[in-house]
Amino acid sequence: MKSHNLKLYNTLSRQKEEFKPINPPFVGMYVCGPTVYGDAHLGHARPAVTFDTVNRYLTHLGYRVRYVRNITDVGHLTGDADEGEDKIAKKAKLEQLEPMEVAQQYTDTYHRDMALLNTWKPSIEPRATGHIPEQIALVEAILKEGLAYEVNGSVYFDVLKYNQTNQYGKLSGRVLEDLMSGTRDLDGQGEKRNSVDFALWKKAAPEHLMKWDSPWGMGFPGWHLECTAMSSKYLGTQFDIHGGGMDLMFPHHECEIAQGNACNHQDPARYWMHNNMITINGQKMGKSLGNFITLQELFTGNHKLLDQAYSPMTIRYFMLTAHYRSTLDFSNEALKAAQKGYKKMINGLRTAQLLEYQADDSTALDEKQIQQIESSIANAYRSMDDDFNTAQAIGHLFNLLKKINSIFTGQLKSAALGEEVFEKLKNTYITFVTDILGLIEEKSDNQGSMIDLLLKLYSEAKTARDYAKVDEIRAGLKDMGFVVKDMKDRIDWAYEE
Repeated sequence: MKSHNLKLYNTLSRQKEEFKPINPPFVGMYVCGPTVYGDAHLGHARPAVTFDTVNRYLTHLGYRVRYVRNITDVGHLTGDADEGEDKIAKKAKLEQLEPMEVAQQYTDTYHRDMALLNTWKPSIEPRATGHIPEQIALVEAILKEGLAYEVNGSVYFDVLKYNQTNQYGKLSGRVLEDLMSGTRDLDGQGEKRNSVDFALWKKAAPEHLMKWDSPWGMGFPGWHLECTAMSSKYLGTQFDIHGGGMDLMFPHHECEIAQGNACNHQDPARYWMHNNMITINGQKMGKSLGNFITLQELFTGNHKLLDQAYSPMTIRYFMLTAHYRSTLDFSNEALKAAQKGYKKMINGLRTAQLLEYQADDSTALDEKQIQQIESSIANAYRSMDDDFNTAQAIGHLFNLLKKINSIFTGQLKSAALGEEVFEKLKNTYITFVTDILGLIEEKSDNQGSMIDLLLKLYSEAKTARDYAKVDEIRAGLKDMGFVVKDMKDRIDWAYEE
């Protein structure tokens, strides 16, 4: 395992902490996945890309990561609390489908979009409906501890009693007294002892589509319960990293901590990581504002707010240009800038893959160039070790790219670096772009052969001094998004930046 002083920001302690896994080299990471009742949107993409990058970097350092990301297919109600209709069941009624048809359809489209963003599949992807017995067992354990109560077939977590020996609100910084004074009894919450209590198990009305038998009658699990059940089953009662969007910090993750302490007498995770929110042109994304954009709409450009289509790798690159804990504003201007940056980085990748060391005994080592390269490599790693700062790492990669381009154009001889530093420069750039940042070259199946043919015609026209044909081919390639590069020893191409 590579020696790195990796630090990450722990939401629980509100500071950066050195990462020390419970059982190295193994790392357990649980991330809250989607509720599958609609197409994946930008809000789904950010945690997926964030924690994919965390997974990639930890793997690169030599850790063996078990990455668990759940699918919520029951229990998430329309009010994001304990009242309202099940989001999936509501969609099923609208579309006249079985709830599991809805869940399967949108799980499939989520997987499709995550594959386009080049995210690694999780090690385990459990579904809430596949873990009903585990959730019932958890409710029974919390009841046995005296920290829950049953009313009319529903079971609620007793927050006030829990708070006598624990601290409900420690993750989000909420104060229980403030929460209680800021809430009032709503319709349907009358059976709770206190408004802050949350459902572990809900009694199902006769018309409710998704329900299971339990010791308390027919019902369904509370939304918060599934993550406790599935994380503890696959990662143990305490694991290394729990991740998700900042919107899940309260109440979802707060309730997970309470449930974990109630039945296992410890916090479920050592480190809590939260990615920040996205905005659209400075506004929070929402259907009522008309700025709700799905990933497919981004990829096709089929949305009134979009000037054009933006490729999956452009979206991924754009997300990586901001620190995951900072807000990220989507606008056409920012996305077009990201498109240029992505193409520049991929042009660099293609160039780096072509470079070969040229030994030359007459060339002296250039210590200044070597020192600059070593410094940029160290800084790229230092950025990732500092709470996965991909934005800074990308800046240092572009410094390495300048050296790669200088070697490619002949301004800098590879022999001036020595073979070891040359290989380190080339391999670090390739590894960071592909393995750590997860960026790939986007090209159609026949793109390479088509460009090769056009460059052959270009070369023939140039040899024949048919400059009208040369200009025509160059302009045609430019219209397709490619630029011709006339090199001393050959003709090459690059993506237009």
